[in-house]
Amino acid sequence: MDDHGAQLTERDRRVLEFAAQQRLVLAAQVANLLGVSPATARGRLHRLSESGHVRFERELSGPGCYLIERPGLRAIGSRLPAPRAVNRSEYEHDIGLGWLWLGAQRGVFGRLDAVISERQMRSHDGRAECEAQPLGVRLPGVGPHGGERRHYPDLLLDCSTGHRVAVELELTPKSRVRREAILGGYAIDPRIDVVLYLVRDRSLGQAIERSAAKAGLSSLVSVQMVSTTAPGRTDSGRAARRVPARAPGVEVTL
Repeated sequence: MDDHGAQLTERDRRVLEFAAQQRLVLAAQVANLLGVSPATARGRLHRLSESGHVRFERELSGPGCYLIERPGLRAIGSRLPAPRAVNRSEYEHDIGLGWLWLGAQRGVFGRLDAVISERQMRSHDGRAECEAQPLGVRLPGVGPHGGERRHYPDLLLDCSTGHRVAVELELTPKSRVRREAILGGYAIDPRIDVVLYLVRDRSLGQAIERSAAKAGLSSLVSVQMVSTTAPGRTDSGRAARRVPARAPGVEVTL
């Protein structure tokens, strides 16, 4: 029983652990996570909402979503902060990240030792007492308040081969200057073996490939077409292929 007096089941905890990694989650994603019907997933989320562990928000341009609250984080012993309100400009991207995280757990990226979400990375690096090496990728220049500038991929995948893959779900284009700065950061970070860009627009993918080639990073960067339009699935726009040889054994089967 947690501090709200609610009796949490193991499945409740699985839902909360998943929600903690995301800015928002859908009932369809929870159904996928637990292997249950969407109606069953909605019922579980409704109970967690009534007990204050998550909250429901309605997005006019898409299905309603759930965000984990502080009691939910405390119930699973998470040090992550509660997500902020839904950002409508990032809503579709956040949904896509949930599907990618679920896909990683199912093995679509191959055998993994760890899947690290952007929320985990930022929380890790933001702790005042943290003495470990930051997870964010160092960028040139000075950040807010004179600190370092860092970029955070959408996911970090620690592969069973010992390689690390940074995953970028790129649904909208960044400016060329911003994109090239990020690629430059990856180029000088020896911890990153592959940067996997997932795009749904072929012209955007080609722009990324041109920037990578210009910087001499074609062997570091892999671009693949994806679609996240089908509920519960992430379908590849082309045949799955192995990412560059610097990360042997890592195969993307989206």
